[in-house]
Formats: sequence, structure tokens, C-alpha cells
Amino acid sequence: MTFPVNFSRLIRIISVLAFASALQACSAVKIAYNQAPTLAYLYLDGYMDFNDVQSTQVKAELTKMQAWHRQTQLPAYVDLLQKVQQKMPQDITTSQACDVFADVRQKALAMTDYVEPAALSLAATFTQTQLDAMQRKFAKGNTTWREDYLEGNARDIFEKRQKSALKRSEMLYGSVTDKQRGLIALQIEKSQFKAALSYAERQRRQKDILQTLGKVIANPASPQDVANLQKDMRSLLERSVTSPDAAYRSYLEVVTQEGCASFAELHNTTSPEQRKKAVEVLAAYEQDFKILMARK
Repeated sequence: MTFPVNFSRLIRIISVLAFASALQACSAVKIAYNQAPTLAYLYLDGYMDFNDVQSTQVKAELTKMQAWHRQTQLPAYVDLLQKVQQKMPQDITTSQACDVFADVRQKALAMTDYVEPAALSLAATFTQTQLDAMQRKFAKGNTTWREDYLEGNARDIFEKRQKSALKRSEMLYGSVTDKQRGLIALQIEKSQFKAALSYAERQRRQKDILQTLGKVIANPASPQDVANLQKDMRSLLERSVTSPDAAYRSYLEVVTQEGCASFAELHNTTSPEQRKKAVEVLAAYEQDFKILMARK
């Protein structure tokens, strides 16, 4: 399943570095998390080209966000990892896999309320020149996205998706068998993923971001306007997480269920040795998060 890159990463950047990085080497998790404010700043600056005042504000807010996340969110990640470890030795159902996915997503969404005041304060300082830079960055990324998923050779696209799926599986289970490789290939061939729909949603979000931020720039800072801008920014963050397009939401539900089913199907083919490896991998990440909670 593929989710479009969008401005909501401002909300989730530290969560992504903290939890999704668990598919990397253990040392990489700790390095990435401890450097999260710097990495997040570089990512955002690549879109906005912050001025000196904005740079100071963004760096301070990201540092505060990381401290909040370390205290309030990492313990929840540890709890989730412990629960998943308990499931790994047995077969799992699609529903159980989706429960884990929903739990991770809910933890990421916890960032929304926390980041909203800082996002509004920062957005009020943007200039049209910066929005123009963001638009160019979007266009550049869209070109790459189309080449990867829409305009490339069908076989190349398939092989790229297969390689990515194999990498994720091997990070959790170690080596996979030829039969499991075949299953992964079949799952990709049967996938309901539709690049055109995902690309249309990507463009919708980008347009939404530019229009909303443009409105923020155009409004004077009267008390009434501030209240309206708060409402606009809150709505933008919500639309970045949950699309207003009902057709896309339905499609996303389909591919989410498909992803859960594919994971469960693959897991249920794994050997006791592979499942033991998965438990060991997850336990190592759990230990890393406990170390990070202690600010190490």
C-alpha cells in the first residue's frame, strides 16, 4: 500500500522516525530518533526555505515536540511492541493485523492536537515566495512519483514494489523462502492499488495546502481572523489525515484491508524459526525505545 507524501508529515515526522524506523537496524532507530528534530527541520526546510526567524522557531518547536513525544508516546510504542511480540509465534488473522495498523495510526494522530498551535503560528509567517517554492518542490516530487508508479515500464514498477515488499519482510523474518517470494509477487499482482487514484489524492492535498496557506498569508491578524485561521488550519490538518473525497476513502479502506490480509497471509506461511526471528527483532526495538525513553 502506498500513501502520498504531504504536509501532514509536519504532524507525524517524529512518530515516523520513531516507529517506522523500527524496520531498520536497531542502531539506526536510536540515531534517527535522537536526530529527529534536525532531520525534520531539513525535510521541512527543503519545502519552505525558512528565513532566520522561522528557522529558530521551527527548531525550537521540533525540539519541544520530541521531548513531548519521548515522554508520552514512546511508552505506548513499547506497549504495542510487547503485544505484537505475543502474537508472532501464532497464526494471525486479517483483523488482528489491522488492529495493529489502527493502533499505530492512532498514535500518529495524537500529534495533531499537539502540533496545531505551532503550525498556525508558523503558517502566519509564510510569504508567497515560500509558497511558490513549496509548489515547485511539489511539482518536482510529482514528476518522480509519476515515473515510479504511473509512467514507467509496468514490469519495472512491479519489480520495484516487489523489491520493497521483500525488503520489509526480510527485515522482520530474516531470509524468506522461494515459496514466500512467490506469494509476495502474487499479492502484488492481485493488489487493488491504483496509482492514478493515489496520485489524484496527492495532488488534492497539495492544492489544499497551497490554498489554505495562501489564505493564511492574505488575512490580517485581527482577533476574529486569528480564530478563523485556527479553524482553517485545523481543518487542513484533518483533511491531510482523512480525505474529504469519499471515493478515495473507500479505496483507501480497500487497500488497507488488503495490506492487512497480505501481511497475515505471509505471516501464516512462516516457519517457527522465522517467527522466533520476528520476536527477537521486535524485542530489540522495544529495548531501543526503552533506552530512548531514558534519553540515551
